[in-house]
Amino acid sequence: MEQPQPAPGSLSWRLSSHPITLLTFLGFRVSSLLVYLFGLLFTENLVMIFIITILLLAADFYYLKNIAGRRLVGLRWWNEVDPSTGDSHWVFESSEPGTKVINATDSRFFWIAIYAQPLFWIALAVVAVFSFKFIWLPLVAIALVLTITNSLAFSRCDKFSQASNIAGSAFNGGNLAGSIASNMVGRFFTR
Repeated sequence: MEQPQPAPGSLSWRLSSHPITLLTFLGFRVSSLLVYLFGLLFTENLVMIFIITILLLAADFYYLKNIAGRRLVGLRWWNEVDPSTGDSHWVFESSEPGTKVINATDSRFFWIAIYAQPLFWIALAVVAVFSFKFIWLPLVAIALVLTITNSLAFSRCDKFSQASNIAGSAFNGGNLAGSIASNMVGRFFTR
């Protein structure tokens, strides 16, 4: 008997346009949490768990920022420092609306994972505080900084992408109100 195909946009990695990128992204996202949660089952060495978790968080940060964000949702960000003044500013980049079609499944996995992981780390911080395991708080704080930075940066990148898409279609098509309405309504159904 033939299995029914999942609907487009459903949470099935088989519908992904970039399944290897998606699975690697999800693997990094989950592995740091698993090492943190279950590391003590395999070793008593707290330092080793700390180091492995930090390395996984760093790999997740890099992979998400430079590879997964660009391939899955067409977004990328970075921070530039002006050498003459020393001022730092964030740069947000998105793919051109007509050049890349964003897969609904990739988008849903991306945005759920990017917002869920900081929530898990916040919950683990609360658990560490209430169970008086303060030794884990620096690790949780580092995890929160890395995951929240990516969440905020990609959220701003997506916001700027939508604003430029609205402005571009309004200037090209002449229908500003229609562009704003279609982009706002479209957001509810793509994620």
